[in-house]
Amino acid sequence: MIPDVTTDIPTDTPADPLTQPHPKAGCGPLFPSADTGAKPYKRQVFEAVRAAGAIARVDLARQLAISPATVTQIASDLIGAGLIEETELPRRDTDSTRGRPRVGLKINTTSGIIVGIKISDRSNSAVVLDLAGNLLGSATLPAPPMARSTDEILIEAEVIVAAGLKDANLTGTRPTAVALGLPGMVDFDAGHVLWCPFMEAADIPLRNLLAERLGVPVRIDNDANLLALAELWFGAGRGLDNFAVVSIEHGLGMGLVIRHQLHRGGMGHGMELGHTKVQLDGALCRCGQRGCLEAYVADYALVREAHTALNIGPQSRSADDMLETLYRQAKDGNALARTIFSRAGRYLAAGLANVVTLFDPALILLSGDRLRYDFLYAEDVLHETRMLTHKPGRPPTPVEIHAWGDLVWARGAGALALDLATEMLVG
Repeated sequence: MIPDVTTDIPTDTPADPLTQPHPKAGCGPLFPSADTGAKPYKRQVFEAVRAAGAIARVDLARQLAISPATVTQIASDLIGAGLIEETELPRRDTDSTRGRPRVGLKINTTSGIIVGIKISDRSNSAVVLDLAGNLLGSATLPAPPMARSTDEILIEAEVIVAAGLKDANLTGTRPTAVALGLPGMVDFDAGHVLWCPFMEAADIPLRNLLAERLGVPVRIDNDANLLALAELWFGAGRGLDNFAVVSIEHGLGMGLVIRHQLHRGGMGHGMELGHTKVQLDGALCRCGQRGCLEAYVADYALVREAHTALNIGPQSRSADDMLETLYRQAKDGNALARTIFSRAGRYLAAGLANVVTLFDPALILLSGDRLRYDFLYAEDVLHETRMLTHKPGRPPTPVEIHAWGDLVWARGAGALALDLATEMLVG
């Protein structure tokens, strides 16, 4: 490992986090976000209970800096509404072994059903959660690799939601809330997809169209933001004040958390790392512009270079097959194949260095299916990232690799839907 660069590089394919126990009880940020003080006390109490998993009233009062009497009244209201319930807490070492066990509060897991879905050009996925964030079911279905109409996207969303509910033995159940993520440029506040690489139309009011089709409240967001939400609600970011997630898939995206809250920019269109410019009049990006970082790092960029390296026609084999062949040749020592990955890695290093320079995150998480190509995060890439951001006395930014499967995107959408359901049910 290179000195001063913290990495967590998998030696093989890691287990999907959805099948593993949560590293900590509960779900959601472990610390209040910038807007917590503006929320009603009822919502603050509910979210604190969910984040803790189970917590005593006196600890809630201390954590939220409100009176025990106020916590008791709010808890009574939430219990009456069926949203939380009392539970026995484990004894602490200082507790007497005699007398009644401590009583705490936890989320009533029967109080709502949440569905998070991811739509892409390779596969669609869904997770079904209860209001405490527990996984009830999941589904993954193949997706057409070509451009689709808006109506086709709505049908795909409806089908994957039904498949997830079926896996959870909840067929016919109407979810409390649904959230959808997809690549491209999404106006979160307006609920519009401004541009998506596999949608035929642009500036589509997809949130309202899907809500009308499903008959439930819906939110939509860029899929890179979902990765950040998955980490913030269920993963390594729960206890971090700020961090960045850079995703390398069919495109290149970024989600940014600042003060325990997802940051989308002043107009809701920010954090488009893949479309920052690294070469004037450079390679053509799928967004239609030239010189984007994505056009040098994403899978279609590697495929474009592979056509030359492997000396085969563009229609000879699939993109996935091309990438696997290119990767095998690089592993076997093919100098040209190694050069392609090395070039992509250097551009990625420049992008990561820019993220560090602009936002100074406490942690950068690299995620996405393409991280199985370890040339993209080899030690020399991480070393170059450090050198591009090196300043005397400045500690290096830790970089970790989270090469999870596709369900983690849907899990991030589940976090978005949980927040929507909380807003609806609690206020």
